[in-house]
Amino acid sequence: MILEDLPTTPTSAELIDQAFSRAARSGRAKSGFEAQQSMLQTAANVLSDNLENVVTSWPDFDELDPFYRELVDAVVGVDELRQHLSEIGWASRKTSEIRDEYQARFRGVDAEGAKKLRKQAFARFADVVEEVEADLEAVGAARNDLRSLPDIRPDEPTIVVAGYPNVGKSSFVNEVTNARNETASYPFTTTEIRVGHIERDHIRYQLVDTPGLLDRPPEDRNEIESQAVSALEHLADAVLVLVDASGECGYPLDVQLELRDALAARFDAPVLTVCNKADRSRDVEADHYMSVTEDENVDGVLDAAVDAVGYEPELPLDDR
Repeated sequence: MILEDLPTTPTSAELIDQAFSRAARSGRAKSGFEAQQSMLQTAANVLSDNLENVVTSWPDFDELDPFYRELVDAVVGVDELRQHLSEIGWASRKTSEIRDEYQARFRGVDAEGAKKLRKQAFARFADVVEEVEADLEAVGAARNDLRSLPDIRPDEPTIVVAGYPNVGKSSFVNEVTNARNETASYPFTTTEIRVGHIERDHIRYQLVDTPGLLDRPPEDRNEIESQAVSALEHLADAVLVLVDASGECGYPLDVQLELRDALAARFDAPVLTVCNKADRSRDVEADHYMSVTEDENVDGVLDAAVDAVGYEPELPLDDR
């Protein structure tokens, strides 16, 4: 995940404390006028650099893969996050401007005058940093939310598994992948997004099971969840829609097929209808029939999904 390595965002109080503590240490190494000058320079540099680092640690959202950009927008809002980062960038520049202003005012004053000016500058530094306190808090919260997203890789061929609850999606993903111990949660759902992996012909495929998103009609999703589905549209290379013709899942078959049709209309990727629990009922027209519990045609469905992806890695120029 591209956002896993975002550093912790300091609070305004932490920044001010760090800057003034470092300044005090630098001042003790000198005396008189030079001490005041050193303290001014040190405090300004610590604040300006750390504020700038908060901004530059984030990627350019326009250069993110569309899947991740929409996901970031769904979780924290790209425009709001950009505004917070812009305010923090302003604070970084402002502390440098204050430093330059007071360095100019230091000329021609004695040590006592320099001390008085330095205290004025420190008060203005604190005002500037406190002005972006809410922005720092918002960026810190966004960083924490985004670090908890699942490790989904847009550059890997992806099979999305969809269908109503209790049709066997999780059982299928667990059966064919190493997903049992690889679950992670989206902050905006009440359940888990399961990501598992398989390897075929030295190519790694990821299977994504999305309870809470693709297991109910579009009209039942809230705005954030709908945006998350939009992100998945960029990701999916094939979609498996599992249905339970026996109705034991608790949802009528016609309702399950309506969800299948809605997904087929939305995703620009092959959509395969898979009748699971085929040992109990096959009373539905489907592309494939299987029973995870009876280990019937599970590998066949997986093979069909891989074939639907049709992924071919790009060969190096020398091998073409």
